[in-house]
Amino acid sequence: MNNLFPIFLKLENLQMLIVGGGYVALEKLTAVLQNSPEANVTLVSPEIGMEIRTLAKDNSRINLIERKFEDQDLREKDLVLVATNDKAENKRIALVAREKHLIVNVADTPDICDFYLSSVVRKGNLKVAISTNGMSPTLAKRLKEVLSEALPDNLETAMEQLKAVREMLKGDFAYKVDELNRITSVLTEKKAL
Repeated sequence: MNNLFPIFLKLENLQMLIVGGGYVALEKLTAVLQNSPEANVTLVSPEIGMEIRTLAKDNSRINLIERKFEDQDLREKDLVLVATNDKAENKRIALVAREKHLIVNVADTPDICDFYLSSVVRKGNLKVAISTNGMSPTLAKRLKEVLSEALPDNLETAMEQLKAVREMLKGDFAYKVDELNRITSVLTEKKAL
């Protein structure tokens, strides 16, 4: 049973810490920036890969600190992604972060994560996040490919039109929901063969 609560965060309003500077940290940083290009990220690691340095050079919202993680690095942070190759240190960082009431993701260690990064399908302003509850990122990736193909490219136009309709509707919240449900019901009707 997947009991995860789906949420979309405005990372430009939060402070994120990534601990680690290798391939996995690059993968996490890339996912963050693809979804939230204006995210505020501090990355700390004694060794920082060239691709991460290149991303940081082109983005003033990325702060690189080239040294070993210190507990004080958690100060004024909202969420933490841990991606070092030291499992014991990853676990220690997660525990310290939790003591400070921060939410934590530890790469490849779902049992000590507070959240998982999802596979994301994007079509304009539409984002669909896919979670396998940490069980199979590979399956999530494949489902992302299927949904990406299945969803039409003109969804942005439909969303803009529905937004305009929503703004024109008069009445209380319940009436607006009923009308929008009626208008969009064609999206879920089964076609007869």
